[in-house]
Amino acid sequence: MSPLLESYAAGRWFRADDDGEPLLDAATGEEVARLASRGPDVAQMVRHARETGGPALRALTFHERAGLLKALAKHLTERKDELYALSLRTGATARDTAVDVDGGIGTLFGYASKGVRELPNDTIVLDGGLERLGKGGTFAGRHVYASRPGVAVQINAFNFPVWGMLEKLAPAFLAGLPSIVKPASQTAYVTELAVRQIIGSGILPEGALQLLAGRPDGLLDRLTVQDSVAFTGSAHTAGLLRRHPNVLDGGVRLGVEADSLNCSILGPDVRPDDPEFDLFVKGVVTEMTVKAGQKCTAIRRVLVPAPMAEPVIEALAARLARVTVGDPRNPDVRMGALASLGQRAEVRKAVEALRATADVVAGDPAGAGPLLDGDPERGAFMTPVLLRARPGAAEPHDVEPFGPVGTVLTYDGTGDAVELAARGRGGLVASVVTHDPDVARTVVRGLAPWHGRVLVLDRDDAKESTGHGSPLPSLVHGGPGRAGGGEELGGIRAVLGHMQRTAVQASPDLLTAVTGTWTTGAARAETGEHPFRKPLADLRIGDTIASAPRTVSLDDIAHFADFTGDAFYAHTDPEAAARNPLFGGIVAHGYLVVSLAAGLFVDPAPGPVLANFGVDGLRFLTPVKAGDSIAVTLTVKQITPRSGADYGEVRWDAVVTNQDGAPVAAYDVLTLVAKTWPQTSG
Repeated sequence: MSPLLESYAAGRWFRADDDGEPLLDAATGEEVARLASRGPDVAQMVRHARETGGPALRALTFHERAGLLKALAKHLTERKDELYALSLRTGATARDTAVDVDGGIGTLFGYASKGVRELPNDTIVLDGGLERLGKGGTFAGRHVYASRPGVAVQINAFNFPVWGMLEKLAPAFLAGLPSIVKPASQTAYVTELAVRQIIGSGILPEGALQLLAGRPDGLLDRLTVQDSVAFTGSAHTAGLLRRHPNVLDGGVRLGVEADSLNCSILGPDVRPDDPEFDLFVKGVVTEMTVKAGQKCTAIRRVLVPAPMAEPVIEALAARLARVTVGDPRNPDVRMGALASLGQRAEVRKAVEALRATADVVAGDPAGAGPLLDGDPERGAFMTPVLLRARPGAAEPHDVEPFGPVGTVLTYDGTGDAVELAARGRGGLVASVVTHDPDVARTVVRGLAPWHGRVLVLDRDDAKESTGHGSPLPSLVHGGPGRAGGGEELGGIRAVLGHMQRTAVQASPDLLTAVTGTWTTGAARAETGEHPFRKPLADLRIGDTIASAPRTVSLDDIAHFADFTGDAFYAHTDPEAAARNPLFGGIVAHGYLVVSLAAGLFVDPAPGPVLANFGVDGLRFLTPVKAGDSIAVTLTVKQITPRSGADYGEVRWDAVVTNQDGAPVAAYDVLTLVAKTWPQTSG
């Protein structure tokens, strides 16, 4: 008997005492593993996540969590051949497996990079700027994101046993939430191997990841207001989850990615000899056949202008006929088996429903066609099937065949195309293939309310395009309406979606203490030592230097105009400048003011400040005229050590004022500062 899959629960591998149900090789019908009907103690798993995994994660900064994700991605990369070999048994070809395994690992790398670049080396995130709540400046507010002391439960679909887990794990982990993974039964053996590799690495804190290989009975009953569930699967199951009392009334957050009748639209500008025509045909065939069409982002509806129906169908049929089907162990096979015989039966049932108002124009819904190294009785093989909908057909907008099936529908005008796309009642992704800017603008704006993502494909972006069906870590993966309404990815948006946004109201001094960022109006510390002489280890929030004043002369303004070539009339033409309602005469260039300000606060000798790498939020507030004097106050606003580097980032609040004390410019100066000085390595 094949091995019984085990769960990783509360710090140990759990093996049930029943024989379990067999999980079969999708291509050969041979038994791969067995899945127990009884799982571990879910209450203990939730408790372990809350009491062990959560505190360990929340003790780490975002940068430290990102570093662990990067290390984990490297670890899995070194062992992905094992996952590739086992994935073949799900019916996936090498290309399909790359989408799953490499896509999942790439998501870890992506979030590791974003965590360092876009999040602070802290445990909270500031959202937006300071809100002044009182006239005197002693009462203000800021929004912050904080980690929730809960559990992120993920319930995954069968089609992506590795990526499905990792794309949910990465943002939850960065947000400080431990995860409990419930994989789909049919391909759970691949997820179990990936979890064994992760746990065996020792990279993640204990309790940060647990695996539930078995029935999830009672799991949602144990969740509370700080917990969340991310579900990928059918709309029917999603409906059951939505009606669970803890979701309805208990505050448990539920994110759903469900059925999606995604579409691809051929623009009315495209003709058969245009490069966009081939791009469209290739894209549709790819999405119909990768993972044997078992992708939530696959193209189900093929929308084409009525005059182009015949050329499109002819081209699609010819390309589909060249798709080799069979055992994915054969390197010549382009499309493997569906996940199971039961899954194939469901797809065939959906095709029969579509045939009520559509005709088959390519493929045999009831057959597997000629196979490469495959048994049509034991393996879940099926030829790609293309249908053409009759006018007014409703079924293509209601029935999702989760397999290698597409339906061609014709439209008259871009408005009709958008209307047909919207009849899917919300999708994960739509694509528009066009080289016409007006078509792109009209169609994308029409599709946007109905889709989580829209790909616009043409000859210019084709070489770099990742394709219609490839979710990316940096962009939203989810969609409105029928697609579930969730957003599993989306860069840092997905991380913040796991956190609690809170408005904090306090005095500037206490806001500074809470946020770790100097707040306008808070106390400044003039220590007598120039802050540029302090290494990162000695700098403190609020350290300040206030410069001596400098007079800005007419010669300064004229020299700057001549030296830079910026001879805008407000700086060079007294009569024209006098007529300007904003200035009333010659004024200094804003960049001259900023340059002179730098000369007022920079300490020129070698020291801990290694480089200035930018300016944020620069605003010119009051014109500086010839004869005005300016001074600058520079305050340490935020300190961010860089993990693994001998320097960190320091953000300085800079305010330039004139002789009357009025602010003339305000901005943040960004510098790299050595952690120690004289600088030492490590």
